[in-house]
Amino acid sequence: VVDSSSSANVISRRTSRYVSSITNSATSDETINGDEGDSSSAEYKEEGGEAIRRLGGIETGPTVWTEFGRLSMEHPEAANLGQGFPDWLPPKFVVDSLAEAALDITHGPHQYTRTAGHPSLVKCLAGRYSKHLGKEIDPMSEVAITVGASQALYLSLQTLIRPGDEVILFEPFFDLYVNQVKLAGGTPVFVPLTYIQDEDENGDVLSGGEWILEEKNLQNAISSKTRSIILNSPHNPTGKIFTRTEMEYIAKATVDAGPQCVVLSDEVYKYIVHSPPKQEDAELIDGSGANKICPGHCHFASLPGMWDRTITISSAGKTFSVTGWQVGWCIGPEKLISSIHRLLPYVQFCASTIIQEALARSLVRADEPYEGHSNYYEYLKSKYTRKRDMLANALLAAGFAVPDYDVTPGGGFFIFARIGKDIAAAIPPERINAKNVAAPGGITRQDWALCQWMVEEKGILSIPASPFFSKERAVEGASDQFIRVAFCKTDETIEAAAEALLQICHGDNCGIDGGIDSGENASEVKNGVPHPAAKVNGEDVSVSNTENEDEKKPEVTILKEEPETAEIALE
Repeated sequence: VVDSSSSANVISRRTSRYVSSITNSATSDETINGDEGDSSSAEYKEEGGEAIRRLGGIETGPTVWTEFGRLSMEHPEAANLGQGFPDWLPPKFVVDSLAEAALDITHGPHQYTRTAGHPSLVKCLAGRYSKHLGKEIDPMSEVAITVGASQALYLSLQTLIRPGDEVILFEPFFDLYVNQVKLAGGTPVFVPLTYIQDEDENGDVLSGGEWILEEKNLQNAISSKTRSIILNSPHNPTGKIFTRTEMEYIAKATVDAGPQCVVLSDEVYKYIVHSPPKQEDAELIDGSGANKICPGHCHFASLPGMWDRTITISSAGKTFSVTGWQVGWCIGPEKLISSIHRLLPYVQFCASTIIQEALARSLVRADEPYEGHSNYYEYLKSKYTRKRDMLANALLAAGFAVPDYDVTPGGGFFIFARIGKDIAAAIPPERINAKNVAAPGGITRQDWALCQWMVEEKGILSIPASPFFSKERAVEGASDQFIRVAFCKTDETIEAAAEALLQICHGDNCGIDGGIDSGENASEVKNGVPHPAAKVNGEDVSVSNTENEDEKKPEVTILKEEPETAEIALE
C-alpha cells in the first residue's frame, strides 16, 4: 500500500517481512531498512515472535504467581500454603529406586533413551493402564513420555489445535490451561461450574458447598469449532471429583461437537482421592464396580466410545512427592499418540533416562505393602486425609467454610475455602479495591486483598481464587468469596498455619485454649457445622468472641506422627 504523499513507501507488515529496503523515487538516496527507518522492525522488537504475540505481547506484566512469589520471599517466616508441592522427602523406596538406577552398571541409564519413552517405563505404564481401562495398551504406539504433565498437555494441544479452534475449559480451572490453549492458536471457551451454596435460612454458611457441572451450560458452549475439552478430575483448584453422570455429559458433548473433538483428561491427582464417592456412586466408576486400583477415580477413557477420543495425561510428581522429577505421559489411541511421537524429538530428545528408569522401579514397589497398609497408595490416601482434616479444622475455627467431606467427594491436595462473614469484615477496608497491576482488572478484590493481608500481616501465604477464573468473571466478582490453600505440607507447616489462621479475626480474643488435633480425631471434624466447630484435643469446641483483654492467647499444638520414613533413612 503506497501513500504517495509520504517520503517513504508504507507497506503492510506481512509484505515487509520479505522486503529488505524500500526507496522512493523522489528520495532514492534515503534507505529505510534497518533500525533507523524500518517501522516493521521496531514493531517486531516490541511484539516478539508468534508465541509471545499469542500470549499478549512481551510486556505482559506481573501475575498472581510472580506477585505472591515476591511476597513469599519477602516474608519467609510465613507458613506457605500457596504452591502445590509437598514439602517433605519422597518415600524411601522411591529414593532407593533413584539411587539404584543411577548406579546400575549393567544398563547404565546415563545416556539418551528412546525419544517416545524409556522402554522399561512405557511397558510398566502400558501394563497398569491396561488394567485401568480394561483394554490392552500397546507400550510402543499408545504411550508417550514427556517432561512432566504440563508438557504432555502442551504437546497434545500443539498436535490438535489450529488457529480458530475452540477448547472448552471448566471454570474455575488450572490457570496454565488458558495460555497453553493460546500458544497452540486456539480460543479458550469457559464453561462455569455451578456453585451450590450450603447456607441456613439466615444466610449463615454451613459448609463450603460444592461445584457441579450442568449439562445445559456445556451444550450451550460446544460448536463445530470445538476441537477439544479439557477435563481435570480430581480438580485443581476446587478438589472436585467429576461424577460419572457429569462425565457422561462430557462424553455426549464430545460426540455432539463432531468427529474432530478430543478430550484431554488431566488425571495427575487420581491417587489422592481422599473422600471417594459413596459406594452407590463408586459402583458406577466402571462396568464391573468400583475401581480397585484407584478407588473413587473414573478414567474418562474407560467410558463407552471414549478411548478413541481421549488423551489421558498424568505424571509421577504428585503421587510420589517428586514434583522436581518432571516425568509425565500421554496414553491414548495410536492415531492421537503418533502425532505426539512425531513432535517429541523437536521439543527435547527425551525425558531424563535415569528418572524414567527410577520411576519404572518405583511403580512396581508402590504396589507392595507399605507402612502398615496393603500398598503405598492406601498409605498416601490415609496421609492426605489426615492432613486435609488438620487444615480444615483450622480453617473452620478461623471462620472459613470448607466442603463437607462426609457428603462431598474430594481429591487432590487443595481446599477451596469460602471466606466467612467475620473473615471478610476483618480485612482492612483500605486493602479492598486497592491498585495492583498483578490483580485482575488492576484492583485487589476481596480474595486478593485477604491473601495479601494474611501474608504481610498474619504470617500465612495462600492463593487468591481470581487466577482460576476468566478475567471477565473475576472482575464481576465470581472469585471474591474463595481462596486456595494447600495441605501437601508437613505437620509443622500446618501447625504454624493454624496458629496464624486463628488470629485473623479472633486475635487474642479467640476463646480457644488447646491444640488442633492431628491424630485420629482430626478426621472426625464435622465439616458441615458453621465455623468454628473443630476438634481441639479430641473434644468439640466452639470459638466465641470475647472482649476480655486478659483472655489467654490460644495455643495451637499438633499431636505429631512418627517422622517420615524417608527422613529417617536419609538424615
